Amino acid sequence: MKYTTQKRYRNRVTFKKVAMFIIAILFHLINANSSIANPQPKDEIKGDIKDAMVKIYTVSSEPNYFSPWKMDDPVNATGSGCIIADNRIITNAHVVSNQKFIQVQLYGQSERHNAHILHISHEADLAILTVEDKTFFENIAPLEFGILPNTLEEVLVYGFPSGGDSLSITKGILSRVEYQEYTHSNYYLLAGQIDAAINPGNSGGPVIVDDKIIGIAMQKIRSDEIDNIGYLIPTVIVKHFLEDIEDGHYDGFPETGFIVQNMENPSMKAKFGMTKEQTGVLVNHVHWNSTAEGKIKKDDVILSIDGHEIADNGTIAFRPKERILYAYYSDMHQVGDTLNLTVLRNGKIKNITYPLNLTGADIRLVTSKQYDVKPRYFIFAGIVFSPLSQNLFCAWEECDAPDELQVLKNKFTTKNRKEVVLALQVLPDDINKGYHDTQAMIIKEVNGKEFKDFNDFYRLVIASNDPFVEFKSDTEKRIIVDRQEAEETHERILETYNIKDDSSPDMKSLYAELHLISSKNTIRLNFQQD
Repeated sequence: MKYTTQKRYRNRVTFKKVAMFIIAILFHLINANSSIANPQPKDEIKGDIKDAMVKIYTVSSEPNYFSPWKMDDPVNATGSGCIIADNRIITNAHVVSNQKFIQVQLYGQSERHNAHILHISHEADLAILTVEDKTFFENIAPLEFGILPNTLEEVLVYGFPSGGDSLSITKGILSRVEYQEYTHSNYYLLAGQIDAAINPGNSGGPVIVDDKIIGIAMQKIRSDEIDNIGYLIPTVIVKHFLEDIEDGHYDGFPETGFIVQNMENPSMKAKFGMTKEQTGVLVNHVHWNSTAEGKIKKDDVILSIDGHEIADNGTIAFRPKERILYAYYSDMHQVGDTLNLTVLRNGKIKNITYPLNLTGADIRLVTSKQYDVKPRYFIFAGIVFSPLSQNLFCAWEECDAPDELQVLKNKFTTKNRKEVVLALQVLPDDINKGYHDTQAMIIKEVNGKEFKDFNDFYRLVIASNDPFVEFKSDTEKRIIVDRQEAEETHERILETYNIKDDSSPDMKSLYAELHLISSKNTIRLNFQQD
């Protein structure tokens, strides 16, 4: 009896334990299913950070630089951005370049809002957008800017990459900080390398540390041999852009006004009288239109910039164990700021200051990449003339332009030559017989006269009274056309090739300024004001 009682008691206890165990399992499964349906990240991200994220939708159309009167078909694309102070959205310039239509959509919402560009820096690949409907920005805390973290620190990349509509957040580390070529502009500026995924659609999204923007996702290396190497625009570049546009006008990044080479060779240093302790870079060229002219001289050795010593390899100390190009300290100035240099000249040290008055566009013979504008061109006797630009280089497959053009990439303007003019192509007609194969021919003279730029070239062609117009190339090749015949065949050629505008808008304006519309001694081109 005792045994039986104890046995029944033990059975009741065992049943109770089993029941409690089954209930516990069921409770665990319910919670597990709930977690699957509503996953929670280990490091919960504050809602206000995500709320400031914006997906950007664009429709863009690029000009055709080989046939500059044409536009390519519209293309739809998406990018990323985020809300910052004063009802503004920051993103990449390349996300909204050549845009025809822009819409933005807040994280977690379905409605798209029309947006437009307030300011844009193609050099730094940055743009500021806004939305007319200010309710778009209500109840959203704008993101603030932080400082660039140390290398190996963890960063979060926010954006809306291709493959989905939801916000994507990827982790990575800041691998290094150095000067890199910005693909959008071909400018070299400070950039941060990260190993977080940056894919199409991520462009323009913020890179976050401690809830603050430390950079803007920009580009990645595309290679079968390299994985997960992306670049961000650091906040020092972003802040330079924001400071620049405070007056409502974008000026860009200033140039020092001179060109240098490194001085790592001992014989070179000895030649210019440097001591073993002195380091610096050698001036090879001073730009003719720079305020540096008369202040800096060829063969000067630049020892320091704004008090920062320059090494023989052209770098300066940036942070502990990190070095970057000395140009960083001129880049951080605004156009018009004063630059302070210490130079070694004929064995004597001199302190030199001057205002920075030039940007890259002022010194390069080949025009930098252009966006949001139409190509400049002019058609005469069926010959299409246009200035050489980086855009035109990239119109060739893989930017593989002819060798005679490639050598001009690194040339600088002079007092007598500010642009290169090309006979881009010929629209075949009897008037240009024998020249039909002409392509990208560099024009040096018009009727024996040299010219400074495309406008000057245009004036020589239009205003000449000579019965023949002679174009001479830099290799002495000639194209000669009858002026009267060019006038008589002009409209027919345009109609044959279905060309509405025989020149770009700026040339039409220049034509009107010349007051030559009805002149007996000049060609009467089919110009009409837009």
